[in-house]
Amino acid sequence: MAYRVGIVGATGAVGQEFIRLLHERNFPMQELRLLASARSAGKTMTYGEHTFTVEETTPEVFRELDVALFSAGGSISEKFVPAAVEAGCVVVDNSSAFRMDPSVPLVVPEINAHALSEHTGVIANPNCSTAITLMGLYPLHQKFKLRRFTAATYQATSGSGVEGMEELQRQVESYAKGETVKTEFYPHQIAFNLLPQVDQFLDNGYTKEELKMLNESRKIMGLGDMACSVTCVRVPVFRAHSIAINAEFFEPVDLEEARQAIREFPGVELLDEPAQAQYPMPLDYSGKNDCGVGRLRKDMAFDNGLAFWVVGDQLLKGAALNAVQIAEKLHEMDMLRVPAKA
Repeated sequence: MAYRVGIVGATGAVGQEFIRLLHERNFPMQELRLLASARSAGKTMTYGEHTFTVEETTPEVFRELDVALFSAGGSISEKFVPAAVEAGCVVVDNSSAFRMDPSVPLVVPEINAHALSEHTGVIANPNCSTAITLMGLYPLHQKFKLRRFTAATYQATSGSGVEGMEELQRQVESYAKGETVKTEFYPHQIAFNLLPQVDQFLDNGYTKEELKMLNESRKIMGLGDMACSVTCVRVPVFRAHSIAINAEFFEPVDLEEARQAIREFPGVELLDEPAQAQYPMPLDYSGKNDCGVGRLRKDMAFDNGLAFWVVGDQLLKGAALNAVQIAEKLHEMDMLRVPAKA
């Protein structure tokens, strides 16, 4: 079976990755339609020999689609997803709009694909740093049973969209020329600097991004009372997020068993030869589908603890790739349809 597929937010960075991945992974499509805002309507986009004309996103267009991949922000998802589902179109949504809705599966296919069988028309894609973190953490949970963890993220500017990447580029060029470095997009200079703020601060002193890691990890792994504490940092890197994790487990940990668990988990590769300076880095994982895990060692603060480092491309496993994998899994399960209402 081939599907009529729509991409909402097609002109953005994630939208462009959707286009590429759908073609490269041979997703069964009879038609692909690119949707965006009214100001982008009429623009043309190309992939290989294919040329597409961008259309305005309207409720009516979903009547002519079987599946839609959304990556246009929470407000757009809140506005159009209900109309899409009502029209019989299955939605995989990359925003935070529906992630914590109890009726909406929040899925990383390598971890909880079984949750897809319960969808009612919408499947949520997790936050980028959550997805990348869990690709390293979940295989260790399977082996040793996770109790709690702490994490510090090192998040690339592409996580802020094109504006973040462009600001970093401008600032680096200005600095190299000896010119005044101007800050417009971020609250402070990002070039040659670190910003310990990703998203807005809440009353408890944490940011929304930091709480996403807690709440989404609990839902994806089915660990409703798991504790974690996170600090999210924006770093002067163009693409690929990195996360330093310290995890405590209920069962005694063994380093070789931990390494083997990582080696055997799909979508992850172990790069853990610190004596030879071999460990995952953003430069090496930009544009790469798999996530990398390294610096694996016993934790010196937690009992039954492991410390490790995970790197992944947040535009891919942290966004577009994970969403396309969800659509592929729905196709395999014959679930790419909106269930009939009772």
